Amino acid sequence: MKILALQFKYFGDAVLMTPALRALRKQFPQAEIHLLVPQEIAPLFQHLAWLTHVWPLPRRRGSASLRETWPLIRALRREKFDRSVDFASNDRGAILSFLIGAKRRLGWTERGGFFGRKFFYTDRVATATNPPHESMRLAQLLSGWRIPPPRSLESELYADTALVDAAEKILPDARAVLCHVASSQTKKEWPLAHWAKLHQLATAAGMKLVFTTAHGEREAALMTEFKKIAPEALILQQISDLPLFLAVLSRAAVFISGDTGPLHFAAGLGVPTISLFGPTPPARWAPIGEKHLALTGGTCVCDGNLFACASQEHCLAQISPGQVFAALQNKFSGR
Repeated sequence: MKILALQFKYFGDAVLMTPALRALRKQFPQAEIHLLVPQEIAPLFQHLAWLTHVWPLPRRRGSASLRETWPLIRALRREKFDRSVDFASNDRGAILSFLIGAKRRLGWTERGGFFGRKFFYTDRVATATNPPHESMRLAQLLSGWRIPPPRSLESELYADTALVDAAEKILPDARAVLCHVASSQTKKEWPLAHWAKLHQLATAAGMKLVFTTAHGEREAALMTEFKKIAPEALILQQISDLPLFLAVLSRAAVFISGDTGPLHFAAGLGVPTISLFGPTPPARWAPIGEKHLALTGGTCVCDGNLFACASQEHCLAQISPGQVFAALQNKFSGR
């Protein structure tokens, strides 16, 4: 049997799919399980031994090119998949599911999208009115094939062992705490002044904090601003290569950030995390497992689609540096 899983969402959302993929493997232990994801996130899954093949789809956010994707679609059609499961079930996923042509095609019953999208799947599952944790929600899609959810909802990733030496040169201290200050939405970012105060508290206690951010002009400008208020802070070089970033991340003693992709990378790699939540509910999006702690700020009143906070008092700002420092102390004391 050959099964193709599809996921056309980005970074953190995609990582939360790994428990569902494990459930698929358990149900079909002898099957070939393939995964089709956007090219830029394919390295996240390259070292999952229970995946047969990861197919990277060339794409740009918000646009699609049939000229670029057609050779891949033809290659996938030649695989003659018995089943496909589309964990996002958006327009792109529905069209690709149909064109790839598996005999059974599973997807969500979603509102919106182009007319007739629902007919591109042979099996469909209705989404819950009050969705559970995202990892459980994705696993519940497999109920369309009577596959029970996995026992563990912890994410699973592995860094490339060939990059161990390169990662050690970038982050030589394996007891360093990595602090990720940026997010895809500024409303999910903890105030820079709070990061500076946390650095001050941790340094006084003999802890080593290293600050990192995503690769981009806005993120670089954010770090420049942070350096002005915390001139002694150690700032990690921007790393555009995702496999190398994963290898560096896997060396951290603890990872601290808001709700962003690298938070889920760290959790999947087994790195203990402290996550800062406000605009998004931790009950649905925080890493699962004993190694992980989510701190929650005030009630967020912003619209979910807003890029920046529109409130007079930022909900994340209500998480104090003292709270995060106390949580960090508990991590190092083993409590």
